[in-house]
Amino acid sequence: MMPLRALWQRGRHFGAMLVGVPDYDAYVRHMQDRHPGHEVMTREQFVRSRMEARLGAKTPGKCPC
Repeated sequence: MMPLRALWQRGRHFGAMLVGVPDYDAYVRHMQDRHPGHEVMTREQFVRSRMEARLGAKTPGKCPC
């Protein structure tokens, strides 16, 4: 059986995905694993870039990494 904390985290992540909230922690893990030499955006920069991509910014669909 899954511990309550892990269940809560999965539910929180799923809920955030439903409403379109970007997952900053997943982004940081991705950057550390796949792009270790690149600078990681701050949480504020990341959220702004995701909102711009979602709402049709100058570079639509561009990955934040």
